[in-house]
Amino acid sequence: MTIPTTMTAIDPAAPGGPEVLVPVTRPVPQPGPAEVLVKVAAAGVNRPDVLQRLGLYPMPPGTPSILGLEIAGTVVAVGDEVTRWRIGDAVCALVAGGGYAEYCTAPAGQCLAVPAGMAMVDAAGLPETWFTVWSNVMDRGHARAGESILIHGGTSGIGITALQLAQEIGLTAIATCGSDEKCAAARQHGAAHAINYRTQDFAAETLAFTGGRGVDLVLDMVGGDYVPKNLACMADDARHLSIAFQRGLSAEINLSIVMRKRLTLTGSTLRPRSIAFKTAIAETLEGAIWPAFEAGRLLAVTDMVLPLAEAAAAHARMEAGTHVGKIVLQMP
Repeated sequence: MTIPTTMTAIDPAAPGGPEVLVPVTRPVPQPGPAEVLVKVAAAGVNRPDVLQRLGLYPMPPGTPSILGLEIAGTVVAVGDEVTRWRIGDAVCALVAGGGYAEYCTAPAGQCLAVPAGMAMVDAAGLPETWFTVWSNVMDRGHARAGESILIHGGTSGIGITALQLAQEIGLTAIATCGSDEKCAAARQHGAAHAINYRTQDFAAETLAFTGGRGVDLVLDMVGGDYVPKNLACMADDARHLSIAFQRGLSAEINLSIVMRKRLTLTGSTLRPRSIAFKTAIAETLEGAIWPAFEAGRLLAVTDMVLPLAEAAAAHARMEAGTHVGKIVLQMP
């Protein structure tokens, strides 16, 4: 196929509300030696995109200002050092930016084959959440079959992914959600217990469900005043995994609880990590998780698909918190 020189993209000139997300024309990027160029079919929408739009999430040096951290599409060009991927391959990829566009470059090692039979719009919502959840729950949290995990934001993209991972590896999952309807959705996607945090005390409910023992892991994207409550419902030797801080960067904790229970407090952010680090996660996911998609044990959960030109509506839906699963933008 002929690759054009320009493309449509979402590249806001200044921070602001969803209204700054308007289509513009940008040059088609060129792949580096270890990169592929993908004709994007769809791009996942993630909360870090919202933070970047607001000017609150600095981009790593050299990253495109075009929004978007995950894509699915067809390889249309490869760098000189790329050996695995060929023109015409259907891939989904984790990228450091540039996903809200008709074309996007991706490090070859951060690409995964689109699972057989999966639509591009569904595959586009896999990389960001699966890379994040795996690297935290498994690599940092050392989760083991038979343990229990408390997952905040149980129907978000991260939450649904964590629930599916829990089912796949044999964890008992407890989810917090903002409505009874979302609690029902969390149970549908694998939560053994779902807690409406607007009407219930999630720490008390978690302790009651675990017979007073508490959970072995907490996947926390809330931060702030949730942290001391998380510690209160954790078991001895449990691990607290921080991946976001929607209720604030700071938390006051009782160190005696940490010491008495021998708790581990850890966390990470994925975007600034090296290509080598992300490539290692991709290789692990390909062996440990992608076969479960092929076998039908795992499913992509897509909340809504909108055209690229309606990126503003996609961000508004994410900020409203009404979605269950991933919001995806489809290219023209």
